[in-house]
Amino acid sequence: MSDTTQNSALKGAHADAEDLATASRQTSVYVYEAPVRIWHWVNAAAILVLCITGYFIGSPLPTLGVGEASDHFFFGYIRFAHFAAGMILTVGFAGRMYWAIVGNHHARQMFYLPILNGTWWREILFEIRWYLFLEKKPKKYVGHNPLAQLAMFMFITVGVLFMIITGMALYAEGAGQGSFYDLLFGWVHGITLNSQRLHTLHHLGMWFIVVFMIIHIYVAIREDIMSRQSIVSTMISGHRTFKDDDPD
Repeated sequence: MSDTTQNSALKGAHADAEDLATASRQTSVYVYEAPVRIWHWVNAAAILVLCITGYFIGSPLPTLGVGEASDHFFFGYIRFAHFAAGMILTVGFAGRMYWAIVGNHHARQMFYLPILNGTWWREILFEIRWYLFLEKKPKKYVGHNPLAQLAMFMFITVGVLFMIITGMALYAEGAGQGSFYDLLFGWVHGITLNSQRLHTLHHLGMWFIVVFMIIHIYVAIREDIMSRQSIVSTMISGHRTFKDDDPD
């Protein structure tokens, strides 16, 4: 942006010479389409419900009252919320896979890893150094940076798919042999050999997702403050806004 254009853009903003000398252009790029953004927040809500209810299913609360068990349905509500959130997660993931096919190229980024690209691996190492405060200046990315792409693939694409498969296999137990869920996911029991092992794997998967959520929230807020582009607002508006006009 030329000095003349820059000065014109700041006309009426009471900018002095020092302000004009440090002015820079903010470039905005449309990255995440509406279906991706909707899926992100619905997926986040479903995972939150699943983690909370899943924890209590694995470690039930003490009885809340006296009388027959049939008089209390609190744990039933917990299980219902877990199953409902699981169905929402499953349908949302299927929709997200569909949008990876019909959406823009950023919608496909979390479903593949360019492992044969040497530059991609070098930039992962750079991002690790940046997160460890060993680099002074971060790089700019329109979509996910390489380390974020790797994390999204491992924790969301692989991790959520693992939780859907193991969760549906556990649900098939209650639905019974020959049920729709048993026909689709009953084969999982043949791999784990017993229900308790499957429960344990599903429970460990929950903590796998919880760790990712904590890191994801920290990194998103940190990058919104310290990086050269918007992060949190991008998943609301869809636009990635860059804070400087430095091409490097």
